[in-house]
Amino acid sequence: MRVRPVVFPLLAAVAVLLAGCGGGAVAGVPPVAAGSAAAPSTPAAAPLTPVVVPDALKFTGTTLDGKPFDATKLAGRPVVLWFWAPWCAVCFGQASTVGDLARQYDGKVAMVGIAGLDQSTGAMNEFVAEGEVGNVTHLDDKAGVVWRKFGIKEQSVFVMIDRTGKVMQNGYQDTVTLGKWVAYLDEH
Repeated sequence: MRVRPVVFPLLAAVAVLLAGCGGGAVAGVPPVAAGSAAAPSTPAAAPLTPVVVPDALKFTGTTLDGKPFDATKLAGRPVVLWFWAPWCAVCFGQASTVGDLARQYDGKVAMVGIAGLDQSTGAMNEFVAEGEVGNVTHLDDKAGVVWRKFGIKEQSVFVMIDRTGKVMQNGYQDTVTLGKWVAYLDEH
């Protein structure tokens, strides 16, 4: 059987069209494929090859329990930074969603809380306990070093960083959009 030369260009065009389907981000919301509840195709665990540490992850800090934290160790994984303050009612309202997403995407998307705008480590720890987000790593950023690095001037702000280190989004997220962003980062 002989295949006409027209068939190959036609098949190539169909393949290009199918690869391009999926849409783009709309109004700050990442594109999420239908049926995104399926297992991700690309794991976000430790990369197999050495990665270049992006500028976004070149910072250190101290966790609320006094341990050193080095964001460069997150290179090659998607990361969500949550900038919150212990007295922020909006932040407290988001805490359960952040905790749930951290459990759901454990080992796939790193979630890091960055507490600031307050000088009381005790208030920060109380927020974490009452908000039930102890499963998330939280930094004590009383001095505002990490907040300034990302240009954060208010709370509650989320910074979405893809696995290449590109900051995809920097701003407020409602809990539904936050979930979509985390799913998007996990899948891409």
